[in-house]
Amino acid sequence: MITFTLNGRTIETDAPATTRLLDLIRDEFELIGTKEGCGEGECGACSIFVNNLLQNSCLIPIGSIEGADIQTIEGIMETEQFKILDECYSIAGGVQCGYCIPGMVMASAALLSKHPHPSEEEIREGISGNLCRCTGYNMIVDAINLAAKKGDGIWQRK
Repeated sequence: MITFTLNGRTIETDAPATTRLLDLIRDEFELIGTKEGCGEGECGACSIFVNNLLQNSCLIPIGSIEGADIQTIEGIMETEQFKILDECYSIAGGVQCGYCIPGMVMASAALLSKHPHPSEEEIREGISGNLCRCTGYNMIVDAINLAAKKGDGIWQRK
């Protein structure tokens, strides 16, 4: 049995230790906000927090998460941080098809927790592990910049 916390809930699974965390999240727990894009850790669509660090869930075998604290996009949706990011992405027009957005929002939250007032260069570097085929990134950068201003003081991850 592998035991970990998923979005605040203690989970036990007897799935094979080599099962990708992405597959467990989507298939067993039906948390479909975490997407599979490339399956190789290059696109960021499957971004989650593992012990408060941004990770690509497609690269993580569940055998390595014993005792870990896992958060998906569904796990942060009720936070004030998410509400601000959601609003700012909408205002800036940072969402087009939406496929990359859960991972992009996770990367945005990770970035803002480290750099609450990031420069444009820090924003671009902070989201560099997440690919978007629709927006050209400028609107996403604008959204994160706006979120930094609107969410002053709330970006510390717990």
